[in-house]
Amino acid sequence: MPSAINDSEVVRGLQERAARALPAAQVEDVGGWWLRHAPGCSWWVGAVLPHGDAGPGELTRRVARAEEFYAGRGAKARFQITPPACPEGLDTVLADRGYLRENTVSLQVASAPHVAGQAAAGATRVRLDDRPVRTWFETAHALHGGDPCAAWHMLDRVERLCVYASALVDGEVVAVGRAVADSGWVGVFGMATAPGARGKGAGRDVLAALADWAGTQDADRMYLQVERDNCPAVRLYERTGFGEICTYHYRTAR
Repeated sequence: MPSAINDSEVVRGLQERAARALPAAQVEDVGGWWLRHAPGCSWWVGAVLPHGDAGPGELTRRVARAEEFYAGRGAKARFQITPPACPEGLDTVLADRGYLRENTVSLQVASAPHVAGQAAAGATRVRLDDRPVRTWFETAHALHGGDPCAAWHMLDRVERLCVYASALVDGEVVAVGRAVADSGWVGVFGMATAPGARGKGAGRDVLAALADWAGTQDADRMYLQVERDNCPAVRLYERTGFGEICTYHYRTAR
């Protein structure tokens, strides 16, 4: 599946779906470049998504416009750089302006029916809710950290259909995940497992339950994004059938 869909339009579409699933508080579309500001949220929610075409002479003007957007909000400019999807030469322009290269991320896809079949037999029970119930949200916040108010408001901004998965052992939530359906694809977000439950199948069960839900949304394809150096998560996704279609990184203003 990954090798069959590795093209710039698919990559661009998946990353735009991800941006809708992680909506910033403010978004300005400047010629296809999404300038996003998300105070209090994880930093990647507020990065520029530079998908609109721009020639060599236009790149510097576009970057300067983005820098003005963030400076006006007291934030640093940060760009998501995906070679198949962003303008050629942008990474070099940012490097020449002193931007630091950070955080290599893997964009991965899978067949939803295949993932659904990877549940760990008899390990945990997974509950699905159509909203972030208290136990889900408290567990997610405890495992991910960050500003709970900003996280709550970000979830409230999601306009696509969502589901929130909680893996339970003896009535206690030990793993969580979230899925968002968007035009034939389901994206996976916020996966986390409590330290004492890791390696016991809870994360795999959450993914399988989200894949089952994808089937109810007429979506047979799933995607997710994971930092390349997050080895436990990368192994989990590989075991459940996800495969990488590209990598991307960020450039952050000094």
